[in-house]
Amino acid sequence: MMAAGTAGAKGRRVLLLEKNPSLGKKLLITGGGRCNVTNNPSTPLRTGKTEVRSMLSKYKGNDQFLFSAFSQFSVKDTLEFFHSRGMQTKEENEGRIFPVSNDAKSVFDVLVNYMKEGKVEIKTKAEVLEILVDEDKNIIVKTRGGDYFAKTCIVATGGISRPETGSTGEGFKWLKNLGHTIIENDFALVPVALSDAWAKKLGGVTLKNIKLTTFSGYARSGEARQNWQKESEGKGDIMFTHFGITGPLALNMSREIGELLKYGKVAVEIDLFPSKDLGVLRKEFQELLASEPNKKIKNTLSNMVTGALCDALLKLAQIDGDTKNNMVSAEARKAITQLMKKVPLNVSHLLGEDKAVVSSGGVVLPEVNFKTMQSRIIPNLYLVGDVLNIDRPSGGYSLQLCWTTGFVAGSNC
Repeated sequence: MMAAGTAGAKGRRVLLLEKNPSLGKKLLITGGGRCNVTNNPSTPLRTGKTEVRSMLSKYKGNDQFLFSAFSQFSVKDTLEFFHSRGMQTKEENEGRIFPVSNDAKSVFDVLVNYMKEGKVEIKTKAEVLEILVDEDKNIIVKTRGGDYFAKTCIVATGGISRPETGSTGEGFKWLKNLGHTIIENDFALVPVALSDAWAKKLGGVTLKNIKLTTFSGYARSGEARQNWQKESEGKGDIMFTHFGITGPLALNMSREIGELLKYGKVAVEIDLFPSKDLGVLRKEFQELLASEPNKKIKNTLSNMVTGALCDALLKLAQIDGDTKNNMVSAEARKAITQLMKKVPLNVSHLLGEDKAVVSSGGVVLPEVNFKTMQSRIIPNLYLVGDVLNIDRPSGGYSLQLCWTTGFVAGSNC
């Protein structure tokens, strides 16, 4: 958790208060330790209104608030900031951008060196208890180690996701006491726990460019999925874990899954080959079997589906993996191809705050001037990042929100 404050106007002392014993605890674990710096909303990356509008479309209807801020500091500006300081980046699936080093510490080092250049004074183990405003509009930041007085103050305390990193929500209490309206915090992006025992044995298996479809209903166990209500679908990457599924696609659909769970059962289906219809896939599979008639089906199928999942699909289809291809019945071939298009999974629940990537909720947006990130309630207070009530998907959008709002606040306070 972090609160940044300035005592005086531009060019004067800048003090950063950090609750933890060291900086960057949450940053260093983002993106599985690789740090998804930002997201490329257009390929190739373009400048101007097209890029900004494309990026803002991901922030769920908040573009009218965020346009001014993103016009001042966009994805292009973020990349230029890091590139100019020696940190090169690379683009992966769905526009996600990482440091070439695949190490979040590369991002951390750039930021720490930047603060050193700016002569920012850093105080760690500085647990903030309260923020007050005196009659002269000066900010008083009360900590366990004493009080700090400032002309302006930036609050960058984050939400309540990953509380072990210090994100435990105190910032919302301070801001509420100052008169801000706070939307109750919730977990926006969390892994999905499954009830299927076989799926939990696939821990570590990653599936790329698949389609995930959600269904809701009160169907009895084993009832045909077509009797359920189809809700939504998305494309991207997932990863199986010992409890269920995670990864960008699962995380981005988790909030809707959580809403559906309030009203009944929820199931999902995985389409392993979303670019191919069932007929094409069936033909390709048949041709593959025919080309290797004496090979075992488990060895042939593993050319199309990763090994661990291959074994699981054969068991679901009730097919002996040692069966030779020329002995596989038409019904078995049909069952396997249908499973590749519709791998059935049953949702148990969502994991909690300790596994959340980001949290939703925070200060309502009309109470912030996004041209400056200044509070409309407390004139000398600036609010950035996850303290704001802005939903966003996984894939670099949360950090870009922090870079953008942080730059705007720092440039205007």
